[in-house]
Amino acid sequence: MSDNEFETEVAPDPQEVARSVEERYERRILMSVPDRHNPLLQRLMELVNADDDLYGLWLAANVNAVERLGMTDHGPVHVKIVMNIAVRMLRILVDAGIQPAVVQNYHLTDKDAEVVVALAALLHDVGMSINRKDHEAFSLFLAQEKLKAYLPELYGPRTATILRSEILHAIISHRAGGHPLTLEAGIVRIADALDMAKGRSRIPFSAGSLSIHSVSAAAVDSVSIDPGEEKPVCVTVALANSAGLFQLDQLLREKLRGSGLEPYIEIRATVGEEERSLLRDFKL
Repeated sequence: MSDNEFETEVAPDPQEVARSVEERYERRILMSVPDRHNPLLQRLMELVNADDDLYGLWLAANVNAVERLGMTDHGPVHVKIVMNIAVRMLRILVDAGIQPAVVQNYHLTDKDAEVVVALAALLHDVGMSINRKDHEAFSLFLAQEKLKAYLPELYGPRTATILRSEILHAIISHRAGGHPLTLEAGIVRIADALDMAKGRSRIPFSAGSLSIHSVSAAAVDSVSIDPGEEKPVCVTVALANSAGLFQLDQLLREKLRGSGLEPYIEIRATVGEEERSLLRDFKL
């Protein structure tokens, strides 16, 4: 037997690999949120968008979630959506006269609460870059490093430490069975669940996974967050098919339960006049 029979593929050129990674950075998604005259939030976006290391964590988290586990997006698109939902919910609640925890407990401002929910949303899934199981806990020590870099750019040492603790609490509280102790943490928990609009929760369904989870996810067309009539926040989920009610009844309800936001959020679902068919044929 000759040595040639044991030849393997030629290893990729390291320069080509590096170029591929750089191309991903060039196509990077910039984080943004309406700053509503909040210079702290504006400066925070500048810091986050200048951090290539953080962007690498988001890319690694998404590879683990989507490419290796067949899950839904957990990368930069996801965290940007969650951040914008969280900040919008917080502002609606504040406009309704509800005080964030950092205002109640530390006499800080609503703008500081926006920093808490924005950073918690951006960092809540970075632990997925390590492992799916217990990713919320892994997120804590990865987020700790980032918070120690960002917050001193915005605050003095004492306030930075307080806000770091609040953000880490919000991150760990988004896990299944988590019990948020603050308004801000509850908001992040719910915002994470609301990333279910059209094109967002369909990865398992498109890949051919036929279950009530995947089919119901494919039925969600859009999610809107507005001031409510019965409660301060009204979340309206537009469904193309009534199968999407499973998402609300089993998944979103579970996130809302124990979040501390039950008195403040009403959830409504609308189904189009003609339900779109999600399956053409199914065999057991």
